[in-house]
Amino acid sequence: MTETGFDPHALLAQSKIGVLATIKADGRPQLSPIMPSYDRDAGVVLVSTVEGTAKVANLRRDPRVALEVTSQDGWKWATVEGTATISGPSTDPHGPEVEGLVDYYRRAAGEHPDWDEYRAAMVSDRRVLVTITVDRVYGTKS
Repeated sequence: MTETGFDPHALLAQSKIGVLATIKADGRPQLSPIMPSYDRDAGVVLVSTVEGTAKVANLRRDPRVALEVTSQDGWKWATVEGTATISGPSTDPHGPEVEGLVDYYRRAAGEHPDWDEYRAAMVSDRRVLVTITVDRVYGTKS
């Protein structure tokens, strides 16, 4: 918590959309909108994405990331700095990589109406789970 009473962890936990910054091969940032799921107790942020995207290629080369979320009015913000690991993609709808994506979905969105359909989509879409180990969280309100 900051001196102003603002808790960036709380904002991070309630945020449904954020901007993930990865590092391009030339050193410039690459920004992607994502749906983060923050587990403060575990010290991780989970993100589902598709193999073959720029962010995944960047993370496979350099796992350092930053993630920013803002309040709905845009005047409060929180930033996470950390290191990412990637799990998947999987060819097995019941394999550990897909189980990680099921856990992510439950945390981020609740129960899915058809888990068999979801699991099949995770395999066919070549989905991966990005786990960001949180090194630092900071933020403020304007």
